[in-house]
Amino acid sequence: MALLGGGKSDRATAARERAGLARVGTESSMSIIGPGMGIVGDIVTDGTVRVEGRLQGTLRAGKAVVIGKGGEVHGDIFTQDAVIGGTVRGTVSAESRLELQATSDIEGMIRARAKHLTLEEGARFNGQVQMIDDPEARALPPPHVVENSAQG
Repeated sequence: MALLGGGKSDRATAARERAGLARVGTESSMSIIGPGMGIVGDIVTDGTVRVEGRLQGTLRAGKAVVIGKGGEVHGDIFTQDAVIGGTVRGTVSAESRLELQATSDIEGMIRARAKHLTLEEGARFNGQVQMIDDPEARALPPPHVVENSAQG
């Protein structure tokens, strides 16, 4: 069977499907922190973020976060869907689905839906797990606002 238009977009779609990130009928943006790249600071996006390098800061992605086998995040992750194959030191909070691959190494807190949490054999996790079962509960807390007040 021959595929029509077997170009890069078909290969990219197949890769997203393997990663569990395919979205039927929608196009979303994907930001990539490549191997050898390091970012210090917070990242906020409505789309998807793939980390193959290193991030030190909070990561908020409206759609998904993928941490590749060589990726590292030293900070908190807040998203809908997450696939973790690398290292995370901080909280991983997924509203919908969380997959910890065999190569994952997490120290911190995991917050996910009980029926959508997958741990592959070999995944390393040291910390606390909070299961979200209430549909009203949200894993994405509002951004923290600090008020400064001068006391006299």
